[in-house]
Amino acid sequence: MRRTRTVRNVHRRIVPAPADTVGGLLDRLATPDDPLFPTPVWPGMVLDRPLAVGADGGHGRVRYRVTAYEPGRSVRFDTTDPGIGEGYHRFDVEALGPDRCRVTHALELTMGTRAFLLWKLAIRPVHDIMVEEILDNVERAALGRLPHPPARRTPRALLLNRLFWVRPTAVPVPRAARLLHDAVGRPDFSDAWRMPLRPGMARDPEAWRHVLPAAVRGRAEHELMLGEDASHLDYRASLLVDEEAVTLVSAVRLHNTRGRLYFALVRPLHPYAARLMLWRAHRRVAYAARPAGERNATAVAWEGPRPARRDRQDAPWE
Repeated sequence: MRRTRTVRNVHRRIVPAPADTVGGLLDRLATPDDPLFPTPVWPGMVLDRPLAVGADGGHGRVRYRVTAYEPGRSVRFDTTDPGIGEGYHRFDVEALGPDRCRVTHALELTMGTRAFLLWKLAIRPVHDIMVEEILDNVERAALGRLPHPPARRTPRALLLNRLFWVRPTAVPVPRAARLLHDAVGRPDFSDAWRMPLRPGMARDPEAWRHVLPAAVRGRAEHELMLGEDASHLDYRASLLVDEEAVTLVSAVRLHNTRGRLYFALVRPLHPYAARLMLWRAHRRVAYAARPAGERNATAVAWEGPRPARRDRQDAPWE
């Protein structure tokens, strides 16, 4: 007989704002201006349709379906991927008076031993900080401020965030890199690497300049070209940023035998260096973004007299 365990994980926050104000934030889950999910540091919630019973989606590798929804009050998501166990997670907003409410996130999963170990070692540290940051965003969006220090990201959660951060993928050199094409018409070498942009990440190439290591050689609306010249070769790299992704394009023009010999040595290392540069820039820009609760706050923030209270329970049992 398969041995199973049940995990129940509960986070609560009392917010000095009307339940209708906070419930309106809940109704914006998975929208382009979602004020709650802590993107871009963590993956956002994506659904295949507006928030409603039957909507499928998830965040990151976690998959679920909306099985219950009371606008402005509660929403429940049931898991659709047995790999993480069978169960649900849900948000509830409970009025405690005209200007005070309780926000609760509850997760309950039944899982096998392997999934339970994965939960303890890798999933729970990330889950806990994501939910606490969601509750921080509730307060930011509803109150216009965070009345206490933000949730602290633990070293384990940060390590897991780093390990599972999206990686660059190789793509054809885009025609949109016009500055680079004009600067290096017929390169001896070129390549391109792409990463998707999460909500809240800067779409202006200038915002990426401070995380890249070379001198700026040109600017356009969606392109920032970097580069260096030497007697043996010229190097250009363009950073293209649009609404969906950021692409790093490299081009090299060799001048002489010394350049060909030099590049023969560094060419095997170039893809690794280009991917690493783009990956690091991507994470730094994500971490520099304003929290979702500030970016997508309600039009009128509620000023309440009571400080927020934070409470969490985590109780696994057989």
